[in-house]
Amino acid sequence: MKYVNWLLVLIISLIIFIPLLKLNSQELNNKDMNTKTATFGSGCFWCSEAIFSRLEGVEKVEPGFSGGYLKNPSYKEVVTGETGHAEVAQITYNPDIISFSTLLEVFWKTHDPTTLNRQGGDVGTQYRSAIFFHDEEQERLAKEYLAALDSEGIWDNPIITEIVPFVKFYPAEDYHNDYYENNPTNSYCNFVVTPKVEKFEKVFKDKLKK
Repeated sequence: MKYVNWLLVLIISLIIFIPLLKLNSQELNNKDMNTKTATFGSGCFWCSEAIFSRLEGVEKVEPGFSGGYLKNPSYKEVVTGETGHAEVAQITYNPDIISFSTLLEVFWKTHDPTTLNRQGGDVGTQYRSAIFFHDEEQERLAKEYLAALDSEGIWDNPIITEIVPFVKFYPAEDYHNDYYENNPTNSYCNFVVTPKVEKFEKVFKDKLKK
């Protein structure tokens, strides 16, 4: 009887403490990783993903949609321009290696933030220039950077980048992941993405992954 009671106590203890140990382990892993998230809309997300994924300190870039009203939108729905979403790159980065300010610099230097709902031949609200900030610090840094750019008058036309709170991110279909890397001979990649990536790599060569 004593053996049965001891066994019951052991089983109950395992049921209680194993989930706690797993949770603590996950918390430690997340703490060790020390990652943050940035969400940018800078035109076609094939370009954005190809650019940001090359930066040292960027752990992951996921193409998707933010800023709209339709839940779980498909790519075909978003490209109609009727869902309110922007094509975005959701960036997971290590702030100990790359700062949000550097991400902002890359963001503003790799697309035209002065054209309304347009990047080159891509036209529609889904291609608008947008920063979806995740906290007050991101909001402050984005607005300060924008003010500095305005004061320098780099572009002939005013910057119209949206700086709005992040609400929800919807991942794009799987085939959009690493699209540029997986489709190097695609005509859009050849004529649009490749020139952007090559220019980016020259300007930010000291910040690329080794």
